[in-house]
Amino acid sequence: MSVSIEPLRCGHLSAPLSIFESGSGDETVTLPIPSWLVRHPRGTVLFDCGMHTDTVTDTPMRERISRRFDLDLNPGDLVTARLEDRQTDPGDIDFVVLSHLHFDHAGGLAQIPDARVIVQAAEWRAGFDDELRRANGFRRGDYDLGHEVTTVEGDHDLFGDGRVVCMSTPGHTPGHQSLRVALDSGEVVLCADCAYFGHTLEGGPLPPFGHDTTMQARSIARLTDRRRHGARLVPGHDAAVMESLPDRLD
Repeated sequence: MSVSIEPLRCGHLSAPLSIFESGSGDETVTLPIPSWLVRHPRGTVLFDCGMHTDTVTDTPMRERISRRFDLDLNPGDLVTARLEDRQTDPGDIDFVVLSHLHFDHAGGLAQIPDARVIVQAAEWRAGFDDELRRANGFRRGDYDLGHEVTTVEGDHDLFGDGRVVCMSTPGHTPGHQSLRVALDSGEVVLCADCAYFGHTLEGGPLPPFGHDTTMQARSIARLTDRRRHGARLVPGHDAAVMESLPDRLD
């Protein structure tokens, strides 16, 4: 069995572009909310897990998020529904690798109760430090759920064979990480929020918020270095890129 990636489309959010890019105008941009199903001979991995069920079922929760973003999210967009579309039971997920703890990446964790969570140690510490948690917009109800958690420092080879590697890309948040996946067809790097859009990887503007933009710029340089070595980079919220992806990459 080879390694594969299946993109899961877990809804959309819309907001003025100026929220996501410094110096941009107020035209509305729609961002896909992805999760990624990675199959490896020794385990099944989710990279990020979309939104919390409360964003569908809890009107006050949806209203809080809608103060900043317009949500296009239905029950069929929850990660469990998207897994069902791929004939995969949530109980069959061995690992959830979290790029970071923001609500649109870690919110679906409650729907995957049996998986081991893999997260950067710096990110996990920030999630339980009141000052850093508030500064980074983390919500403990998304991730403080009693899962078995493995915290890692820097790059981490999940299966020990170089096929699925957590890649430390801090800056957007204290311990943001991307995911390198070595497919038979070549390496793919799932950038997550280190780079929202394709043009972010070409020197485009960074968001007006974030933990450390200098650190994020260095992390983007790490990503583009992988591209110079032949990797395909998939930005975190680029609608055109998501639309262009096949249902399975291998």
